[in-house]
Amino acid sequence: MGDETVRVEVDDRVATVWLHRPHRRNAWTGRMHSEYRAALADLDARDDVRAVVVTGTPPAFCVGGDSDALAGHAERGSYDDGLRGDQAMPGYGVRPEFDADFAFQFAMRFPIVAAVNGAAAGVGLALALFCDLRFGAADARLTTAAPKLGLPAEYGMSWQLPRLVGVTRAADLLLSGRVFTPDQTEAWGLWNGVEADGDAALAAARSAAHHLAHGVGPTALATTKRQLYVDLLEPSPAVAIGEARRLLAEAMTTEEYREGVAALREKRPPQF
Repeated sequence: MGDETVRVEVDDRVATVWLHRPHRRNAWTGRMHSEYRAALADLDARDDVRAVVVTGTPPAFCVGGDSDALAGHAERGSYDDGLRGDQAMPGYGVRPEFDADFAFQFAMRFPIVAAVNGAAAGVGLALALFCDLRFGAADARLTTAAPKLGLPAEYGMSWQLPRLVGVTRAADLLLSGRVFTPDQTEAWGLWNGVEADGDAALAAARSAAHHLAHGVGPTALATTKRQLYVDLLEPSPAVAIGEARRLLAEAMTTEEYREGVAALREKRPPQF
């Protein structure tokens, strides 16, 4: 596997992306950032990938920015994202609102499912928040982290977290930086599933990804994901409905739709 900070496995249309610095509890670095983007760009170009699971090599998901990098910021008195040279730009160019770190995940064709199998803090938590689905280990220790470091909310968590759990609960987590767990927040709307441990969280995430990769039409999946996030930015329901009607008419001309209807009438699973 070499010395990469991100590793990828593909099996039966589902890719698993591992944040892979276990000796540092998968702490985030500029190199990991670059390799994560490159991995998603590579997967986006593959016809055999229809869903992606993101997790961390045990014992953690991602404990946030590497402490050495954080110390470097303090010494310089400025922020450095650590990215050097040309970078992969997965998802960029779909909507300008999504052309940013982690928001680009909204623009990708496949669903991205987070398996938060252990501790997640700061940028690690932000990455999970910008995934489409999230499964967490019940006792994983999570924190927004930033206020305890004298920093503001980072990586768009102040935009995404209120949309997931409401302003009151988001304010609690963002302002205090307190530690919380999936078990404590199971009813908040943050999780698609809270599992007994990290292995179970990964298994649940893979099960959900497998269904998305096999049980629904790939074009319908990509189109619906796009609608979900574009419509979050759309203030007019009439515009969303009009676009849905256009997309519906377009979809009804496809082989994917014909197969879905045939499977329904023949009482069998569709073969997409």
